[in-house]
Amino acid sequence: MITAERKKELVAEYAIKEGDTGSPEVQIAVLSERINNLTEHFQTHKKDNHSRRGLIKMVSTRRSLLDYVKKTDVARYNSLIERLGLRR
Repeated sequence: MITAERKKELVAEYAIKEGDTGSPEVQIAVLSERINNLTEHFQTHKKDNHSRRGLIKMVSTRRSLLDYVKKTDVARYNSLIERLGLRR
């Protein structure tokens, strides 16, 4: 679970302009945080298949958003994956 404070930090860090919560960068950053939290959850709860389905859906959504950013602006895409530490 991502806390409200952590989400605000991510929005402030990745926002393009003031009050920006819907840009692809912000959405990808929030999804990445949630994916990392769920990945840690699966270290101790290996048989939690219901949550695993949600994880796969989040990864797919993040992938779609990353593809969109790459299609529209490659430089923005490269800086984003570098800032998030994603391998691609």
